[in-house]
Amino acid sequence: MKEWISISLILCTFGFFREMRPNEPFVVEFLSNGVWRNVTSEQLNREIYPFGTYSYLIQLCVVFMVTDILRYKPIIIASACVGIVMWALLLWTKTLAWLYVVQICYGFFMASEVAYYTYIYAKVPKEKYQRVTGYTRASLLTGRFLAGVLAQILVSFSLMNVRELNYISFGTQIISFGVSLMLPAVGVSLYMWKIEDVESKDGREVEVSSKDIKPKFSWDRASKLLWSHFIVSYSNRTVLIYSIWWALSTAGYLQIISYVQLLWQEIDPDQENFYNGGVEASLTLFGALSASLGGHILQDSFQKYDILLLTVCSFLQGGLTLVSIWTSNIWIAYIMYVLVGIVYNFIITLVTAFVAKFLSDDSFALIFGINTLVALAVQTLSTIIFVTETASFKLTPKEQFFVFSIYFFILGAVYMIAGIVKFFKKK
Repeated sequence: MKEWISISLILCTFGFFREMRPNEPFVVEFLSNGVWRNVTSEQLNREIYPFGTYSYLIQLCVVFMVTDILRYKPIIIASACVGIVMWALLLWTKTLAWLYVVQICYGFFMASEVAYYTYIYAKVPKEKYQRVTGYTRASLLTGRFLAGVLAQILVSFSLMNVRELNYISFGTQIISFGVSLMLPAVGVSLYMWKIEDVESKDGREVEVSSKDIKPKFSWDRASKLLWSHFIVSYSNRTVLIYSIWWALSTAGYLQIISYVQLLWQEIDPDQENFYNGGVEASLTLFGALSASLGGHILQDSFQKYDILLLTVCSFLQGGLTLVSIWTSNIWIAYIMYVLVGIVYNFIITLVTAFVAKFLSDDSFALIFGINTLVALAVQTLSTIIFVTETASFKLTPKEQFFVFSIYFFILGAVYMIAGIVKFFKKK
């Protein structure tokens, strides 16, 4: 079997079990119902979730720096270990203090995704990037979809309660740890570890056996290459414009998926229609289909109507979010959430593919990481301003979603103005 195929199989298996976390659609119910933990929805909203956002941002900065130095695999293994610890804490601890520790673990667990994605670029041949990226993305979505379906079936038929779902997540993280050990080690990384040309005394390059070639660590060389990729990439006006939208739109979407269960709880406090798992499964399925549709649209067609699409999709996200807070019907709120996800997955696929056209192969992981970092920074700032106990506004979930809707409307208006300016410049 070719090496890139075996690596793809291992990565896909790891990603599938990593995402197989059926407890997550019901995590708010598990934490706040008072049976297993003495935590209120208000504490989750004001204290626990904001702390998790800060933890994610800080640890992403660290993981982003050390992933290349440690050459990916150790970070992937560490993320699986942290997943095991995190679900053990959810199952067998009860105090609020331990819940903060869980948020720290979750921050690292999510931040370490950067190692999973960049491992591909360091270990797989460049001509196979697109195929392997597609396979790994499909495995993640499959795991997430099946987790949602399984969770809904088990809860709806009273085969498991929302606490017992954590046992399945705990087991899948143990499996993912075992799979992560099978990943081949990385010799040459994208930046820190490179193979230097061997020269003879007269300055000519010398051919050496591959067994004799060992990658060397160089911070000086890596920092110059990082800076060069950063400057060249963001000096491109197209990359900059799309990266700004990418980061800002992702920040808004992250806020929505982080707090949506609290919104549903406010709309339907008695939880007479408790279908969070089915909704998350639907979002994953239709989000994958919309992403696939976005991936098949010709880039030339997108470039022709780029600003228009960004504007319309931003307004759509704002409008759908607004409807979800105006309704008192949980089913409408569910549908609006799925539609927001469909729109986001469709347009973000187009944007990332379009940005990648203007980047060198080695710099895509860097730009992807920086844009994600900016998105998290914006999310953290909005959390500090609107959500936390010390925030100026201390908004309820419905009020937060109203702010998110206005945020998307403003984003759409900015790009609409940019589109008008672009149109008259052409004229």
